[in-house]
Amino acid sequence: MSSSLHSTSSRQQQAGETALLIENEETSGGCPGASRRLSESTNSDFLFIKIVARITFALIKRFWAFSGAALLSIILFYWLYGGFFALFMVFFGVTGVVYKAGDKLLYHPDQPPQSRVFVPSPNIFNLPYENLTIEARDGTELHLFLIKQAPGAFSSAPTILFLHGNAGNIGHRLGNAKALYDEIYCNIALLEYRGYGRSEGHPCEDGLYLDAQAGLDYLHSRPDIAPNKIVVFGRSLGGAVAVDLASRSKNKDRIGALIIENTFTSIPDIARILFPFKFIKMLPVWFYKNQFKSAKKVCKITQPVLFVSGLMDKLIPPAMMTNLYSGCGAPVKRLARFPSGTHNETWTCSEYFQTLNYFLDEVIYLHNDHGRQKTSSPSSLVSPTSII
Repeated sequence: MSSSLHSTSSRQQQAGETALLIENEETSGGCPGASRRLSESTNSDFLFIKIVARITFALIKRFWAFSGAALLSIILFYWLYGGFFALFMVFFGVTGVVYKAGDKLLYHPDQPPQSRVFVPSPNIFNLPYENLTIEARDGTELHLFLIKQAPGAFSSAPTILFLHGNAGNIGHRLGNAKALYDEIYCNIALLEYRGYGRSEGHPCEDGLYLDAQAGLDYLHSRPDIAPNKIVVFGRSLGGAVAVDLASRSKNKDRIGALIIENTFTSIPDIARILFPFKFIKMLPVWFYKNQFKSAKKVCKITQPVLFVSGLMDKLIPPAMMTNLYSGCGAPVKRLARFPSGTHNETWTCSEYFQTLNYFLDEVIYLHNDHGRQKTSSPSSLVSPTSII
């Protein structure tokens, strides 16, 4: 019996070893060499990490002095100049915001309110007119009122291309247009810049230049308008647009005369006067999104020019008009000063229309038209020898 029990126990031990062997083979995929390869792969990974670590520590050990000096220099620079750097970043950010806001600060097509919706019609002054839409070179559609003299006088009368200021719409200039119509006996083309009134688009410096060119091109495209009697008139911002238009070589013989009223030498110049802060005065010229550098363009003008200056102008210093007159390169140029003239209402001053008529008599010979008399010299004109 003892021998039998011993045999049974031996068989059970062999069966257990056989099952354990089978389990180990199944775990290793039935391949005895897999376990050995896994161990070798693990050892090679640790060997690679060890090599990289040794190289890194060797470099740090070799260049520790240079690395420490560099780190110390960075800490000292930030400690000494960190405030200046932060101030520079604030300055850079603020100037960026102001640059982007340049259009909002200069152009006010929505003042007074509803100016983009309601444009008064020339009908309110019983003025005959055409309500037109013209297209600028970039495809922007522009609104224009062409106020016309009677059929018998329309084709021979001078035509004024009226370039308005930075706010409102052309309907807000109808009172002035009515006076020009009655006193000068002219046609008036009231052009509405892009982004103003019923015109498409958004205002910008280059865009306004395109608009003025489109207005002049349209007038020359009409066979019923005298091409040698086209007068460009610009007030305030419109004066800067008019200067640019007249200074272009292709328009040299397409403008009979130029009238500039209460405008500025450039946007940077007027900004430094309207905002007398050191911050503004320190800004470079290239910072300004809109510049309208009339002082640099006026020397290129060859057409006859009348500079109209209201001495009570609280927005544009009259000295700027004098500077533009002095820098103008036109062979025929005149400066008229009105002691009680304000920025937008100089046209209501005594002798205003007499001054315009006298100038136009001189340069486009209005008195040669049937029924016109030559205008006497007004006291508003300043002698070239007495201009300061």
